[in-house]
Amino acid sequence: MTVLIINYLYHALFEQPHRGGSISNIYSQMPQSSIISKVDFDKIRKDFPVLDQKVNGHPLVYLDNGASSQMPAKVADRLDHYHRYEHANVHRGIHTLSQKATDAYEETRRKIRGFINSRYNEEIVYTTGTTDSINLVANSFGSLHFKEGDEIILSQMEHHANIVPWQMIAEKTGAVIRVIPVLDNGELDMEAYKSLLSKKTKMVAVIHVSNALGTVNPVKEITALAHEFGAAVLIDGAQSVPHQPVDVQDIDCDFYAFSAHKMCGPTGFGILYGKKEHLDQMPPYRGGGDMIDKVSFEETTYNVAPLRFEAGTPPIAAGIGTAAAVDYLTQIGMKNIAEHEQELVQYGYEQLKKIEGLRFIGEPEHRASVLSFVFDEIHASDIGTLLDKRGIAVRTGHHCAQPILRRFDVPATTRASLSFYNTREDIDRLVDGIEYAKSFFEF
Repeated sequence: MTVLIINYLYHALFEQPHRGGSISNIYSQMPQSSIISKVDFDKIRKDFPVLDQKVNGHPLVYLDNGASSQMPAKVADRLDHYHRYEHANVHRGIHTLSQKATDAYEETRRKIRGFINSRYNEEIVYTTGTTDSINLVANSFGSLHFKEGDEIILSQMEHHANIVPWQMIAEKTGAVIRVIPVLDNGELDMEAYKSLLSKKTKMVAVIHVSNALGTVNPVKEITALAHEFGAAVLIDGAQSVPHQPVDVQDIDCDFYAFSAHKMCGPTGFGILYGKKEHLDQMPPYRGGGDMIDKVSFEETTYNVAPLRFEAGTPPIAAGIGTAAAVDYLTQIGMKNIAEHEQELVQYGYEQLKKIEGLRFIGEPEHRASVLSFVFDEIHASDIGTLLDKRGIAVRTGHHCAQPILRRFDVPATTRASLSFYNTREDIDRLVDGIEYAKSFFEF
């Protein structure tokens, strides 16, 4: 079945250059025998060897997927196969191993194009992760377009990676940062956003799904409003691509950034989607290696996009492993993953809110994957330490999102972040673990 699905997607997406139909339309055209209509997620859980172990004498419950998801055996096996039998540098060699490595590495670009429904392979830029992608846009697009008095709009819930690069380019260019406030329920104040937009707005950079709150932002509406004023839009998709279908043409954003290690892939590899008309105009971000056309001491000319932005020897193995991760997620179906995770998040919310003293930070109408909470009498790090004694892995702290925690006047939260291989039993174990942690403190 896997081979049939992949072959069909290749024909529909990759063997017809410069076409980018809707993923949902492609799935609807696939033979019924190749569609996984009902997924056995308990069986899929067995694809992850790391989950079949004990931590501190207890079966592992992994609820730190917002930081990094786990890797299925198929992806690990693909990485191992490359290292054992295909390892060579790419884009430079005429020998067989180099050609094989190059073909596999570039195949990732075609698969990512289909996965997020971009129009062209050339719109997929390889980076080292979401942070690197945002820095690339801030430096390259920003240096080209920003001048003194121009405005960059961010939101109060941004990850530091979508704040600091814009601050740095603003300092260099004289641009000014404006901030969309967040309402008490953890949602963006869209009326305030509308009031911030003006002819001075050159960039709107917002997170698709908040890593600290789980809020799903209306990025299509945000993009449309920004475009009315001629502003470009970058979406931080690190917490959305692993959990739901993403169609960049439907969103119509100018840039979209995400990381492989949050979507069952390797660390050290990321993707920047950029509209071709932008990438073709943007100057290089780093120098050396594949980003050059011709070099002399008098003058250097640069390669075409996306290679213009990919200097030096790339993370080849991680790129090839990312293709395997895309294959794996595509076989399950992102719609299936989203539906399963929504059921888990809702179950988790209902169970956790029964715990006396527990308080959620933000209760948005649309939430994905994240359950973030506090106890007024117990520090988050104490909760996390005691949960670990029961084999339960969660994240505690400010989650690289200090402004939004200050907004809610808390120093840290405990964050349980879910993936499709989690279960109701995991959530029940979390509830029991929290009650265990509470027993160490008097209220």
